[in-house]
Order: sequence, then structure tokens, then C-alpha cells
Amino acid sequence: MQVCLCLEDYKIIDIFNTSYSNLISNILQMNTAILTGLIFIALGAFSSGSFAIPFGKIKGWKWESYWFIYCIGAYIIFPVLSCMIFSPGFMSVYKDVPSGTLALVFILGMIYGIGNLSFGLSLRYLGISLGYAFSLGLMLAIGTLIPPLIDGRLQVMMQTSGGNMLLAGVLVACLGIAFTGWAGYLKDKKLSEAKKQESIVEFSFLKGTMAAVLVGITGSAMSMGFEKALPINEVALKNGVDPLFASLPGMPILFLGTFVTTIVWCLYLGIKNKSLKDYVQKVPGVSLIKNYSFALLAGFLWFVQLILFGMGKSKMGPFTFTSWGILMALTIVCATLWGVYRKEWKGAPVKVLVLMLVSLIIIIVSSFIISISGSL
Repeated sequence: MQVCLCLEDYKIIDIFNTSYSNLISNILQMNTAILTGLIFIALGAFSSGSFAIPFGKIKGWKWESYWFIYCIGAYIIFPVLSCMIFSPGFMSVYKDVPSGTLALVFILGMIYGIGNLSFGLSLRYLGISLGYAFSLGLMLAIGTLIPPLIDGRLQVMMQTSGGNMLLAGVLVACLGIAFTGWAGYLKDKKLSEAKKQESIVEFSFLKGTMAAVLVGITGSAMSMGFEKALPINEVALKNGVDPLFASLPGMPILFLGTFVTTIVWCLYLGIKNKSLKDYVQKVPGVSLIKNYSFALLAGFLWFVQLILFGMGKSKMGPFTFTSWGILMALTIVCATLWGVYRKEWKGAPVKVLVLMLVSLIIIIVSSFIISISGSL
């Protein structure tokens, strides 16, 4: 009888050890996948935070002229080319997707187009570091929470410890962004107009802030568009597309809507400001080829972030919406560092620079908190 009990005990212990080992193995595999996803997203954030740098090399063109060429690359040329390379036969995917889904993704793209144009204006009036911090900060909070709130995943997540951590991560990110904004405000108060315009020719704190608020309200439609394009991703997977690139077929639909909005506004400004001649008129000391090349390079850098973002998002498990907050937070960090390199903070007091550095550290911490929340 004792022998039997011992054997039973050994069986129980053996089962317990096996289950415990499987649990540890699953956790390690999950965390490894999330770490890989985080690396992809971080690379995408660097590309996103760098995309506006080529604009500084464009000479003699109005804002609407180079923004329109940039959008042709970012929203038409590179999305289609990427699909042709990584998702051949992507056009056949749309046949198996409900027309209502395609229409919704397209409309969300049009709404994002308003945010896209406003984002361009925020960079124009605030510079790279402040423009990114204000605009993407609002997109981070809204774009991370609203899509899962609408489709019910946030309610599911809030029943776990991961939900509380997600909210904590968003709040921490907002704190860091608030510090960045405060640093920008202090810089604005301390520097003369001449100093501000050394690195940002059209600097206007009020205009830039208003544009950034509009970005936050409408720009997060891109995050919603990615979530609503998940049925397109599923069809792409069934058609044999690599999971890393399953998000690509949805992008031409989403960004076609964005491009429609862009065409309307940029052509309106081109007619109003008589800048349509920029595309063909030769000006002494200005190279049209270089202007086109730098505008398209900006489009390439912007779109590459989405390929890397899609690859990273595919590794983030069922709570893919946490990826958006990570991308936005790390993009703000990269853009702020570019702003320092471009001397946008030149002449600012030491305490303002320290405040800006602290805000970057807080934002980086927030991105890790948001990423961990998806694994709990």
C-alpha cells in the first residue's frame, strides 16, 4: 500500500514538474518573441524619427510641393513595391475580403490623411523634436487605447494585470511627453525670435501646437486602420504570405485613402500659393533631381518603419495594439535626438536640456512597460 502511494506521489510530482517545465518554456518563448518584436519596432522607430531629415536638403520648394512628392513615395510607390516583393499576387487577396472591410480601411486612411497633413505643419512650425513630441504623444495615447476599447480587447486585458500595466505605461508616456512639451515651452520663452529661426525658419509655438492637437485627434486613425485591416492580413496568411509581411496587403488600401486627402490639400495650396511650377521650373542653384530624390527618400524612410512595425507587431501575441505605443514612444526619442543634432535646442538653458533628457528617459521606460503589458 505504501509502495503504491509512493508511486502515485512520484506520478503527481512528475506531472507537476512537467507542467512547470512547460510553463517556464512557454514564458521564455513568449518573452523571446516579444523581445524580437521590440527590436523590429525600435528599428522602425529610428526610421520614422529620421524621415524628415531629408526635407532640410530640399531647396527652393514650398512646403506643399515637397510634401506632395514625399506622399507619392510613402503612400503609393513604396507600399505597392513592397507588396510586389514580399507579397506577390497581393491583388488576389482583396477578392476574398468583404468590401465593407476594404471601404472602412480606405475611409480610415482618408481620416489619417488629415493627421498626416497636420503633422507636416507641426514639423514646419515646431521643428522635429517638439513636433514629434506633441503630435506623436497624442497619437500614442489615443492610438493605443481607442482601437482595443472599440473591439473589446481592452476590456479583456483589463481583467488581467497586463491591463493595469498598459494604462500605467500610457500614463508614464504622457508624463514624459508633458515634460518634453514643458521643455519646449521654456525654450520658446527663453530664446529670441532670431535664435529660434536659426534652425526652424517658420517657428510658431501656437500654430505648431494647434496642428499637433489635430494630429492627435485624426492621426491615430492609422492605428485603427491597421487593426481593422486584420481580416486582410488573415487572408494573406491563407494565401501563403510570410507572417512577417502579412500586414503589407492592407497598406495600399489604407494609404490610398491618405493619398486622396493629400492630393486635395496640396493641389489647393499649390494653386493658392502658385507653387505648382516648383515641380518643373529650374531655379539657379536649385537641383530638381535632388529635390525629387530627397523628397522620395523621406517617403522611403517613413514607409520602412511600417514594414519593420508590421514585423514587430506579428511577434507581440494577441495584444498587438501595444505595438503602437512602443513605436510612437521610441519615435519621439529618435526625433528628439535628431532635433539636438540639428541644433534646435541650441542656446537653451542647462535646466531645459536636463528636463528634455529626463523626458526621453521616461518615454523609453514607458515603451518597455507597454511592451511587457502584452505578455501578462
